[in-house]
Formats: sequence, structure tokens, C-alpha cells
Amino acid sequence: MTALLEVKNLAVSFSQDGKLSRAVKGVSFTLEKGETLALVGESGSGKSVTALSTVSLLGDAARVEGSVLYKGREMIGAPDKLLRQVRGNDISFIFQEPMTSLNPLHTLEKQLGESIALHQGLTGDKARARIVDLLTKVGIRDPESRLSAYPHQLSGGQRQRVMIAMALANGPDLLIADEPTTALDVTIQAQILELLAELKQSEDMSLLFITHDLNIVRKFADRVCVMKNGEIVEQGKTAEIFGNPQHAYTQMLISAESTGLPDPVAPQAEEIARADNLKIWFPIQRGFLKKTVGYVKAVNDASFAVRAGETVGIVGESGSGKTTLALAVMRLIGSEGGITYRGQDVRGWSTRQLRRLRSEMQIVFQDPFGSLSPRMTCEQIIAEGLGVHGSPDGKPTAQAVEEVMREVGLDPATKHRYPHEFSGGQRQRIAIARAMVLRPRLVVLDEPTSALDMTVQVQIVNLLRELQRKYDLAYLFISHDLKVVRAMSHKVIVMKQGDVVEMGDATEIFAAPKSEYTQKLFSAAFSIAI
Repeated sequence: MTALLEVKNLAVSFSQDGKLSRAVKGVSFTLEKGETLALVGESGSGKSVTALSTVSLLGDAARVEGSVLYKGREMIGAPDKLLRQVRGNDISFIFQEPMTSLNPLHTLEKQLGESIALHQGLTGDKARARIVDLLTKVGIRDPESRLSAYPHQLSGGQRQRVMIAMALANGPDLLIADEPTTALDVTIQAQILELLAELKQSEDMSLLFITHDLNIVRKFADRVCVMKNGEIVEQGKTAEIFGNPQHAYTQMLISAESTGLPDPVAPQAEEIARADNLKIWFPIQRGFLKKTVGYVKAVNDASFAVRAGETVGIVGESGSGKTTLALAVMRLIGSEGGITYRGQDVRGWSTRQLRRLRSEMQIVFQDPFGSLSPRMTCEQIIAEGLGVHGSPDGKPTAQAVEEVMREVGLDPATKHRYPHEFSGGQRQRIAIARAMVLRPRLVVLDEPTSALDMTVQVQIVNLLRELQRKYDLAYLFISHDLKVVRAMSHKVIVMKQGDVVEMGDATEIFAAPKSEYTQKLFSAAFSIAI
């Protein structure tokens, strides 16, 4: 029996500075009808390039060799007419970030209708009925009312469901999902994975699942191909790969998980920051006179404290108020309630008064590429704060930059490079160095590991622990990755729609969550890791 997809000795090269750079080297695998095959590996291992090669989506810049057979038909070098027929009709894609795949200027009805009209010839009421059916199938509530909505009016999970509806529009035999859950909350992630599993059964599809999260693969895939540097180093049934991995790289990937507990906080540790009954409501203003017609209740009555050497983890789904709460404590947005920093009430402080504290309060953001200026070198990025606040210990700028680069595991010889010349993990180390060069007392870590591979996540968590240990830092650690939060945090705050639904010692909350919402959140996060 012929496999649905058969890849033989696939090699992909890209021209770079007049030289050919190999991205994929001699990859071979098969995918059977009704099977889920996972391609796993770190960023840059060639997973996505391999998937895009199946229907020649890499463009003219790529040189593709080998063979890709879909139902026995050769896809490499195939006529455009055949490729157009296969793309969308027989093989569909779901990508990582739906906002980059959906047109922000078109309604859902128009975007879904384009594919249906192109491949099925349906228009008008028939097309609309098909769209409503698709949106219902992927779990969009009240789909008729959503037809005129634009992508920005949907949540992240809803946008990903729309992407899945578009992929299913023409009844494909093969669905290629490229990191479809990486940017989603754990509860939404669990829902999307469950949806894909259900649709695979009901639509009788095969699934090629690309991810760097082995916890998902363990539960979701029938077989696994492990990729490193453009090559498949190991492949086999999921249970066999996880139960007895043969290759050293596979063993490293499987063992790459943030574990252990943070160092205990000293009994007499100084209280660095405190929030009392913090409330942050944003007015909704309409009309010519900007009349306030309501409020977005971002945070309601939150109280907590963080001490030197202590990490307070703040968890919850997107929109729960996690980042807003941290920004208010740093006096970067307005709020009601009490805010103290090292015993001083800072609510009424002017911008000039606050400037003295800014060097002691720093933030590390989620996206290490988006938070670094592409026009500045590594050295300029790290030194920028020193130019504003001066060196905390009087060292020359160049010396301070080189010392902090070594401290975060970067080679000072690379200080003249630009952000695009570094990997994702290295860019996050630059962002950490930029914060640490000022020797802060309080650091807000806003999803600092969610955009990183599992192995790099472990490295960053270990680095943050070392820095906390060395400088007695207070951390506010915001994340939807509960495994990382458990490894980092002394206390945990669980937020839902602006409310603190549970707060307390991290060990106790993870062992026996009391709130129904916390139980649901933990169940979603840790059921994926089974």
C-alpha cells in the first residue's frame, strides 16, 4: 500500500553571500493515512523548511533535491497546475501565529469565502452556509454573528480556530500544523490540541505536527522524527522514542525541563515592593465629548509583597491582568491603591523622583527580538541604560558591558554584532544583560521563556536563578508556562479577568489548588505533559 506522503533524501539549500547553505540534509520519512507524525527539534533544525518543501512553498531562492511523493505523485518540480490543485485542496497548513496569516483588512466571511470560492466554486448563500458550518465545527460560538468580525476582534484561541477552519475548508487529506499552539495559553492550547485530535478522526485526515514541545508530542503523535541541524537523527513510534531514546540529542531534548525549586528566602529578607488593594480600570470613552460609558476592569483589588531573593509568580490566561499588575507596581501605568518600594510610598512621586528608582526596577520582555532595536549593536543595547543612569559601581561603560555579558553567558567578542546575528536564546541573554547591568533590586520577567526552545528555556531559568542567588534579586515572574513557574517561584498569584482568585506559597498551591479556576488551569497544563 502506497503511503500518503513519502519523502526520500530531501535536501534543501539556500543561497547566502554567493554560497549555498544547507538547511535540510537527506531527510527521509513516510506518513500513512490517518496517522499523526511529529517533526521535533530546536529552532533552526529544518522542521518548517521540510514541511514547506512538500508542496514547493519555499520560493525560487531555495534549491530542493530529492523526492516528495504525495499519493504516488512527485511534488518536486511538479507543474504549477498540479501544485495549485494539491495546495489547499489536498494539503493544508496551520501556522504558529494566526495574526500573520489572517488579513487584518478582511472579515472572517471574506477570508474563508475566498478559499471556498477558489477550490469549490461556492458563492453567496451556499458559501455562507459552508462557512458557518466550518466555524461551528471548530468551536466558534454563535458563528453567524462572527462573520463580519475582523481578526483583531478575536482572541488568540479564536483566531487559531479560524485558521483551522480555513485549513479544513476543502476537506484536505493532510493537515500540516507548524507550531500551532506555541503562542497560546495552556487552557487554549489544550482545547486546540483536543480539537485537532477530534477533527483528525471525524475528517479522516493525516497530520504532520511540527513542534519543539515534546510534552505535546508524547500525548498527541503516533510517530516521531527528531531533527537536528537539518537531519533526522532518530525516528520511530512515540512510545519507543520516549521510553528508550537512542540518540544523545533525543535524550537531551526529552530531559530538557525546568525542574527543582528556588533557593529559600532569608527569614529577615528586606521587603522590596508591596501593593495594597491595587485597582486598575481603564475608561471606555465614546462620542465627540469622549464620555465615559464604562470601564475595562484590568485589575481588581490586588495585594501582595515581594522580598529580596524572592520570586512571585503571576499566572493566568491572556487578558487576566498579569502584566498590567506588574507595570502598575513599577509606576509605569496609573492605578488606585497603595504602592511602596523599599518602605517608601511612591504613589504620589513625580517623574523626576521616580527616575532615581528606575535603575533599580527593570523589565525583561517575552519577545527578545521585538524588544531589541535592530539598528543598535549588542554593546549599544546593553549600555543604553548606563547612559541614562550612569554606572552603579563607577566602572567604565565598556568594562561594565563586557562583565555583564560574561555573567549572562555571552562572549564579549560578539558585542559589535546586531540582534539578527544572534539566536533566540542569545537575544534573551542580551535583554537580561541590559536589565542586569544597572544592578536592579526588582526585575519584572514578562513571559521571558515562552518564545524559546525547551533546552534554551532550561538555560535561561538556570541563569535567572544564578543571578537571583548572586544579587539577592526580587522577581515578578509572569508566565502561562506553569512548569517554569513551579521551578522559579516561592509564591504564586493566580489571576482571572482582573481578579486574584488564589495566592500563597507556590509549593502548597501546586500540590493542592483550592480555586476551581486554578484546578482547571493546572489540569490543562499538566495533562499535556502526561
